[in-house]
Amino acid sequence: MKRILGGVIAVLIFIVLALAFVHIPFGNIDLAEYHYYNPVDNEHTQDSVPQHYLDEGKKETGSTNIVTAVVVDYRGFDTLGEVTVLFLASTGVGSIMYIFEKEKRRKVRRANAVVETASKLLFGFIILFGAYIFVHGHLTPGGGFPGGAVIASSFLLLYLAYPRFHAEHKNLNIAESLAGLTFVGVGILGLFLAGYFLYNFLPFGLPTYLFSAGVIPVIYVAVGVKVGSELTGIVDAMMGVRE
Repeated sequence: MKRILGGVIAVLIFIVLALAFVHIPFGNIDLAEYHYYNPVDNEHTQDSVPQHYLDEGKKETGSTNIVTAVVVDYRGFDTLGEVTVLFLASTGVGSIMYIFEKEKRRKVRRANAVVETASKLLFGFIILFGAYIFVHGHLTPGGGFPGGAVIASSFLLLYLAYPRFHAEHKNLNIAESLAGLTFVGVGILGLFLAGYFLYNFLPFGLPTYLFSAGVIPVIYVAVGVKVGSELTGIVDAMMGVRE
């Protein structure tokens, strides 16, 4: 009964959200009444969507990395969905591994001195490199997803070097939650300030400078922290209960 009730509530929530974000026209609609409707003459226009991004992306977003401009600005709502999928995957993996491993402990051997020493030397540099990737995502190739994956790899190195190492899930949850709230908060601010979600409302600054591209670097920092926290949680869950 509870499962049926939960399913009904989930369907109702989905319908409410769909009606809130999608306008369903009924009857004949005169598109000319909409101020944003601009008929395109295919015989006289040579501009395509990809070409528009290449020609106008830098001016419209302030980002010198056009891939970043597309991912975070032009289709930022889609990126939010991707981060949500990763969060659900992380939650599912953690739940499954907890059920199968909570009563099961496996013995592991201590790593050799080379691995332990190298992990101490490289851990900080890997964290720094991952942060560099997503902080400069609007300037150079990179971004929140690869930067977060690099940060998670640094914790994987600690798991391999120190079998008894265990990441604090409380801290991971706090970091992941704050990053997610930052992403959504920036989007809601754009909604209030300009009328649509994830509007780039901050000054663009000067291209090629670190403080440029408006909200894009803020979002990428949030994505990097969120991805790094979630992937670290997955690694910790897959390592199982150790002794």
